[in-house]
Amino acid sequence: MPPWIWKAVIVFWLGFLGTILIRYAYDRLFSLLILVLVSLFLSLAIEPGVARLERRGWRRGRATLVILLALVVAVIVFIVAIGTLVATQVADLLQNSERYVNRTVNFLNDTFGAQINPDKVNASIQDPDGPVQEFIRNQQDEALQLSVTALGLLLQGFSVMLFTFYLVADGPRLRRSICRRLAPTRQRRVLDTWDLAIDKTGGYLYSRALLAGASALVHWIAFQSLGTAAPVALAIWVGLISQFIPVIGTYVAGVLPVVLTFIDSPIKALVVILVIVLYQQFENFLVAPRITARTMEIHPAVSFGSAIAGAALLGPVGAVLALPVAAMAVALAAASGERHELIDNHLVVVAEKKTRPDRNSDHSRGKRLRLRRGRGR
Repeated sequence: MPPWIWKAVIVFWLGFLGTILIRYAYDRLFSLLILVLVSLFLSLAIEPGVARLERRGWRRGRATLVILLALVVAVIVFIVAIGTLVATQVADLLQNSERYVNRTVNFLNDTFGAQINPDKVNASIQDPDGPVQEFIRNQQDEALQLSVTALGLLLQGFSVMLFTFYLVADGPRLRRSICRRLAPTRQRRVLDTWDLAIDKTGGYLYSRALLAGASALVHWIAFQSLGTAAPVALAIWVGLISQFIPVIGTYVAGVLPVVLTFIDSPIKALVVILVIVLYQQFENFLVAPRITARTMEIHPAVSFGSAIAGAALLGPVGAVLALPVAAMAVALAAASGERHELIDNHLVVVAEKKTRPDRNSDHSRGKRLRLRRGRGR
């Protein structure tokens, strides 16, 4: 037997045991990893605001605390507004279920020619042994579990805020401790990457906020015109959820206003569906490309694929964080590597009417230089 075989066996078993330990640690620390990733994302997002307040004479810790408190207050107000709206509508539905059932059954009978007896439907709803009452009893039994889940989410949110505070308040010290162990060239590369991450994350939030504001404004006008309950809260709900949940955000956001409007009037619910679908098409083809082109230079196919990959790896949190990560990766890839002159081929020709030349490109700088020389002559 060759003498190296024993070393190979030892290395194999050490690697096998190390892999098992790493997998065990990953399973146990997965929730902590998610909290750290979310905290890192928030720290990169609020870094420009903290730096601006710091330049105005604020202490870094106080500036970070003020921005985080403002963010927490905004989230709490939003959750309370939506929760109050849903609770009010559910209570109204339970108290006036017979009236709503009669209205809905009459709409179905008149529109689609159905032969549904509203008295039988109301009797099945009020039946103590029926599926509706059983579902309500099951939901009452789940109240304790829901409270425990809400408490867990509250503790996770507090942990995220704490991690974010330390990452931002001690940001310069953290970067200095990292750069002290690197050569000057690598220090510059690390700091440039860090600055690029801040820029792309800020650009992501800026573009999402603009799109959410535009969406909320359009839907508020529609909900107000239809007489929907709490049009401001529903419009903000649609704007935020549709923009910060990739791929399926629009459909998730549209469920709540459609259901609440359907309780009042099925015809209004159809109008709400039509408004959401039409605005989504308008946003996809006209609004979103103009905003994201100036804030995040990323191809739509890359953003779509990154959202799917992020959701597959880390769930909903990964889907939200995937877009700024993809934008940063694309920017790093574009900034590195050697560039060459394009060959003459019809596959790389871009219509000049649809694109505006980059003022910082070599072609534009050369053209301006030739014009200046021509004027000088």
